[in-house]
Amino acid sequence: MATQPSDSSSTALRKIKTILISQPKPDAEKSPYLELEKKYGLQVDFRQFIQVEPVAGKDFRKDKIVISDYSAIILNSRNAIDHLFRVCEELRIKLSQDTKFFCISEAVALYLQKYTQYRKRKVFFSATREKGLFELLSKHKNNERFLWPCTDVHQEDIPDFLDKGGFKWDKAVMYKTVCSDLSDLAELDYDLIIFFTPLGIKSLFENYPTFVQRDKHIAAMGPVTAEAIREAGLTVSFQAPSLEAPSIVRALELFLLKTNKK
Repeated sequence: MATQPSDSSSTALRKIKTILISQPKPDAEKSPYLELEKKYGLQVDFRQFIQVEPVAGKDFRKDKIVISDYSAIILNSRNAIDHLFRVCEELRIKLSQDTKFFCISEAVALYLQKYTQYRKRKVFFSATREKGLFELLSKHKNNERFLWPCTDVHQEDIPDFLDKGGFKWDKAVMYKTVCSDLSDLAELDYDLIIFFTPLGIKSLFENYPTFVQRDKHIAAMGPVTAEAIREAGLTVSFQAPSLEAPSIVRALELFLLKTNKK
């Protein structure tokens, strides 16, 4: 990796006209990013820096995880739901009607409707993401055996909580997160690039080994991603969440007010 500046002095004054969001383009026409694009006269592009690959049912079987042995399933993403039911279909497993689902948010819980009759299921969801999820799990700690479908690259907050709490649980790696091929993007000629995971930074240098930040702005969603950016020798122009900006979109707008002021 090329050596990068350690402070933000070189990027502080660059006006933002073009932005690359390292995620897929949202389906909704009223995306907050697109609203900012119109409001500030920007060019906002979306490109997925990482992608998900399924673990085939026959390969999952090698881990000797018997899904039907678990009375409760922890779901912290839509990907987890997709691949849970995909593996069940490939292995011809039918989940019991008594299986409990513990979801990190209402949106994730409602996504279950894609695969099962929601109202006939025992579904619990959090209104405060990890904090609320942990409170829900604690209430059922002594009565359930939990399964956590996940990717091979994940944060350790859920495993750490379950281990420290003495839960009966197992991890089920049902999909893998890998770097996307960005070879069709000749150059990253953007004023700002926003990253959401440490693996996104890995993908950046895997696709652009000689990448140099110069006066480009780089933003991070979450402290773990921000730390990965700094460890790569890059400068973080702004990050979320914070007291002023609970979302990356709000953090972006506040930053635009500084860089693009007349």
